[in-house]
Amino acid sequence: MDRTSALDSWRPRILSIVRIVSGLIFMAHGTQKLLGFPGGERAGSGLAFDNPGAFAGIIELFCGLLITLGLFTRPAAFLASGTMAVAYWIAHAPQNFFPVNNGGDAAILYCFLFLYFVFAGPGPWSLDASWRRGKAA
Repeated sequence: MDRTSALDSWRPRILSIVRIVSGLIFMAHGTQKLLGFPGGERAGSGLAFDNPGAFAGIIELFCGLLITLGLFTRPAAFLASGTMAVAYWIAHAPQNFFPVNNGGDAAILYCFLFLYFVFAGPGPWSLDASWRRGKAA
């Protein structure tokens, strides 16, 4: 087996690992906005429906959880991707043209990473894949 084949054989599992890690970090953004955990300068004061950040926090928390578990991955990733696109253009882009200067680089990365999950799926280590295996048996 050549090196490329060995690396290719890990592709589905690495997809699952990237999905889990990105989902956990995305979910942490939601817990910070909604629950104040972990604390820090970006910690929110909870659920205030007049605050657009609260709506983003809800999506970050619940879509992050679904993405982490690999449950309804494609629709959750689609919603999360769109939310990050909106967040970038509403909250970050007006501050400065360059993403590295306007703090929107994470929103852009999440947007495109989650868009990738819409097409790539959750990988083998997911509840979605587990259900598919159960239905096939």
